[in-house]
Parts: sequence; structure tokens; C-alpha cells
Amino acid sequence: MTNGNIQLLSETLAKAKAENRAALIAYLPAGFPTVDGGIAAIKAVFDGGADVVEVGLPHSDPVLDGPVIQTADDIALRGGVKIADVMRTVKEAHEATGKPVLVMTYWNPIDRYGVERFTEELAAAGGAGCILPDLPVQESALWREHADKHGLATVFVVAPSSKDARLATITAAGSGFVYAASLMGVTGTRESVGEQAADLVRRTRATSGLPVCVGLGVSNATQAKEVAAFADGVIVGSAFVQRILDADGDEAAGLAAVRELAGELAAGVRRVS
Repeated sequence: MTNGNIQLLSETLAKAKAENRAALIAYLPAGFPTVDGGIAAIKAVFDGGADVVEVGLPHSDPVLDGPVIQTADDIALRGGVKIADVMRTVKEAHEATGKPVLVMTYWNPIDRYGVERFTEELAAAGGAGCILPDLPVQESALWREHADKHGLATVFVVAPSSKDARLATITAAGSGFVYAASLMGVTGTRESVGEQAADLVRRTRATSGLPVCVGLGVSNATQAKEVAAFADGVIVGSAFVQRILDADGDEAAGLAAVRELAGELAAGVRRVS
């Protein structure tokens, strides 16, 4: 049985903490702009300074994702992306860099594919775990059993609306880290990430020793620095996707743009106030 890389993920987050900084976690969908192009983009983001990458499993009805990521998902789905391509993306990105790679996916595709098969293949690909934004904790026992068996993290999403008792239930069931959604609503770039996120991180930390990483709305070095002041990790997705969309089919330009953005954000999470 192959073991996944939850240990590598934990060590990576602990190392960032030891360096007195937040970890930079980047998100890119598999199959965007193509499967090979997506793998190259992840390598470029790692090259630019990301510590961890989340690979999105494109979904036709993504409830959490804003218009930018939906556009990328549409491109990937029209290109015929399959779960096998997601696994190949994880495998090649991890093998090329030695860095932790997670999958972010809605529950429906895993349910259809089979939990045992999905966790087994993700571990075999060297994956570190899964972020599951729409899987209710109370319905997650089967998933967690197989994830634990294969050495994979189960990352749940908490929101500003989550009550303290609910936060405790979620963090007790999760592993790897906790994904704190900085605001109510969908992903995308925002003017400010603000107070709600800091309060959510504080409340989540009160329930758990897991690292708390903040996503939704961070798009530049200034915001990364703002979030890094109170979170263990800063998650950026739409801004990377937008750079590739802006390159308009010029792969080299897209790769250069995401590498550069990763560099700026990596500097942002390291600027200690």
C-alpha cells in the first residue's frame, strides 16, 4: 500500500512557521489551459516560491469558486479533463519538485469514482491530501477512514459564519491544516481581506493545534502580507488563474506571469512587520 504525503505537508507548514512566516499555498485547476500546460504552471508556481499547491478537480457546478476559476474549469472540462489527468498532474508536479500537492474537489466526483479507489490513486500519485469544501463533517467518516489508511490529509473549510462549537467539531475531524474562508461568498480577488478573517483564525486556533490557512480574496503581495500577520498559510487561486487567462494562449507568457506572481507573494508572506 502506498502512503500519501500528509507528513510532507505537515513538515512544510512547520518549516514555514520555524522561519517565522506564513506558508504560501497556490491553487490551480488541473487541465488548464491543457493537462500538460497545467502541470507546467504548477511547476512554475513552485519555482517562484510557493510552498504547497492545491490542484483543483474541475467541476461543472462549483459552489465555492468565483467567475475566474469557473472560466478555467470550463476550459479544462471542454478539453476533456478526467480524474486520471488530475492524478497525473499531482504525480508529475510532486515528482518534479518534491513539494506537497493536494487536490481540492467537491464531493460528488469522488463519490462517483469511489472513495477507496480515489484515495488509493491519490496516495500512489504522491498526493498530500484533499480539501473538501462541501463534504459535511458528519458525513465524512468513510472518506476519513480511507484517507487515514493511505496517509492523506483531510482539509475542511471553515467560514466566518461557523459557530465556535461547530469549529471544534470540524477541526477535530480534520488533518493537515484548516482552510479558513476569509469571507462569505465565492473565491475571487477582493479589495481587502480584513477583520473577519483574523477573527476566524483566532477562533479556529482556540479549538485546534492544526495550522490555519486563509483563502478567498488574496491576490497581491500587500494582501498576502496582511494575512500572513495572523495566519499560518496564505492561499491564492484566482490571481494565478487570471494571469494565465490574461496570457491569452501564450504559454511562455502565462508561465512567466505565474512564476512572477508566486515570487511577489512569497516575498509578501516573508515580510515580517
